[in-house]
Amino acid sequence: MAITSENFQKTETPSLVAHAGPSVRRFARELGVDLARVRGSGPKGRITQDDVKAYIKTTLTAPTVLPEANLHGEKGGLLRGFNLPELPVVNFADFGPVKMQPLSSLQRLSGPNLHRNALSIPHITQFDEADITELESFRQTAAASPPPQLSGGAPRLTLLAFIMKAMVAALLRYPQFNASLDERCENLILKDYFHIGVAVDTKNGLVVPVIRNVDQKGLWDLAAELAVVSEKARARKLSPGDLQGGCFTLSSLGGIGGSHFTPIINAPEVAILGIGRAATKPVWQEGVFVPRLLLPLSLSYDHRVIDGAAGARFVTYLSQLLGDIRRLLL
Repeated sequence: MAITSENFQKTETPSLVAHAGPSVRRFARELGVDLARVRGSGPKGRITQDDVKAYIKTTLTAPTVLPEANLHGEKGGLLRGFNLPELPVVNFADFGPVKMQPLSSLQRLSGPNLHRNALSIPHITQFDEADITELESFRQTAAASPPPQLSGGAPRLTLLAFIMKAMVAALLRYPQFNASLDERCENLILKDYFHIGVAVDTKNGLVVPVIRNVDQKGLWDLAAELAVVSEKARARKLSPGDLQGGCFTLSSLGGIGGSHFTPIINAPEVAILGIGRAATKPVWQEGVFVPRLLLPLSLSYDHRVIDGAAGARFVTYLSQLLGDIRRLLL
């Protein structure tokens, strides 16, 4: 959802002097909007979240003009333009019948953000498979016997809750994954909290609500919260606060199918984990092939912050945790 179109010309008025509250500043920063260019409609010209949304909508409909490429930006920061050649205009009706289907509002907002992240972040994707045979057996046993205090009805205990707990342990061991680059890309901001975004598939597109303080919650708590935010996402009842503050994102396609894929990092985060559908495969153990349930993992990370060795260590450690959930107790 961040705006990177280069018709956002640099202004001499810094965002810091814009009349806006902390929550609006955070909202605009995560969307990549310069508040100095937003006209406030609140009392005394105060900028509201609706003003930021209106500015985004206006900018998305404005013509895009790309300047010459500047690899360092005015402050040595992120890439500001690529001077890419325009795509050819094709009349597809010349080749057969067609239908015009407008993009959803969510797709129109998220598209520029995905485009920016894909172009401005040097992505590396590390692939692995976690043996979750024992974990799945334990999950099924636990789901069949929920704790008695859940008198109002137990939520569905999914694999995602276990992955979130394992993710916290991996982030604790490798804190550079629980970080963000500052605006000048000169310092790493290490976070002492664990808010994990979870991509939810809706009829209007993907949204990423954030589950906060995952380190402080149990499996059943996470299962219940996942059910609530997923329902809110599909009912389009998420608030802007539900989508902010994430440290790391999980994108699971296991319920649909497929194995490995290359997820795009959700800036300002530095990594994202893609999860495919688990499948039973023969694994060579002690001289024989045995059936094991393997979970595909696809870890994309920002190569400016994380090198290949660190990426391999992280996904290997995460695979070990999922292979033997008892490690979380150590």
